[in-house]
Amino acid sequence: MLTRRHFILSSLGLLALKPRKPHVVTIRGEMPAAKMGTTLVHEHFLVDFIGADKISTDRWDLDTVVEKILPHLLEAKAQGVETILDCTPEFIGRDVRLFKILSEKTGINILTNTGYYGAVGYKFLPEWAFTETAEQLAARWVAEAKNGIGGTGIKPGFMKIGVNGGELSELETKLITAAGLAHLETGLTICSHTGPAVAAFGQIAVLQKMGVQPDAFVWVHAQGELKKHTYTQAAKLGAWVSLDGIGWGDFENYANWLDTLKANDCLHRVLISHDAGWYDPEKPTGENIVGYTNIFQKLLPLLERKGFKSRHIEKLLVKNPAEAFAVRVRRSTG
Repeated sequence: MLTRRHFILSSLGLLALKPRKPHVVTIRGEMPAAKMGTTLVHEHFLVDFIGADKISTDRWDLDTVVEKILPHLLEAKAQGVETILDCTPEFIGRDVRLFKILSEKTGINILTNTGYYGAVGYKFLPEWAFTETAEQLAARWVAEAKNGIGGTGIKPGFMKIGVNGGELSELETKLITAAGLAHLETGLTICSHTGPAVAAFGQIAVLQKMGVQPDAFVWVHAQGELKKHTYTQAAKLGAWVSLDGIGWGDFENYANWLDTLKANDCLHRVLISHDAGWYDPEKPTGENIVGYTNIFQKLLPLLERKGFKSRHIEKLLVKNPAEAFAVRVRRSTG
């Protein structure tokens, strides 16, 4: 017999509610994180270095970009890649029209981002990034997460910001603060172009002060830090350590760094990718495009010789990306 309470809850549909499974947001909409499969967490399809004050989608032809990039994506797909995060921020060449075409033609899941890139001396920041508050900037990014980018309905699946690598400036502190505020509102993971550890730990400290757990933060381009023991320190804090320049060689060193992280029981907080691509409007013939296959063709054989098993590779390329980019608010409880 139904009690009054059960009847009310049943009428409201609340008895059928179950905890939501972890999901990610691709350019085609939400998808269970468990379906990401083999994932490259830091790649680029198009990058325009002209600067925030001059950039325009008129500077490239979509059909030409697709023609140049598509073969490289198909090569990656042949290696088993199912999901790619394009880490090009707004004002450097983020073009969701391109992502939609490439995803449709390849079947690869593509995630794009929201946020502003403060590295390279602030060349790629819009003018209002200098004058608006962290709250105002966060509101812009939250709006894209909730409503979509530029009227397309395509929503970002993570945040991408950038700092210059040293002690955080006032402007850089504002950017990471804005990212923390937006995370608490949307649950999107924060990827920050960082490099040296001093800037990574500075950003982690800002987020912790705001009540954001370190596992909401990805230390992008960690390979740029010369003191490799800092990888272990960041991982033990809970942050994600992204070794993502594998498109450019140095395979033996990447293998050694990953082996050390495994030995220190930190592999569960490590992400790997190529930082490769990309079409540059200043070089329209595309002669400098680097593909997305070095991990599979160059790095994995070295890791296998070091004793990495299939479970370790799966952790790096499947389980960790799904854990890192599943949308959820990671708020400190202490």
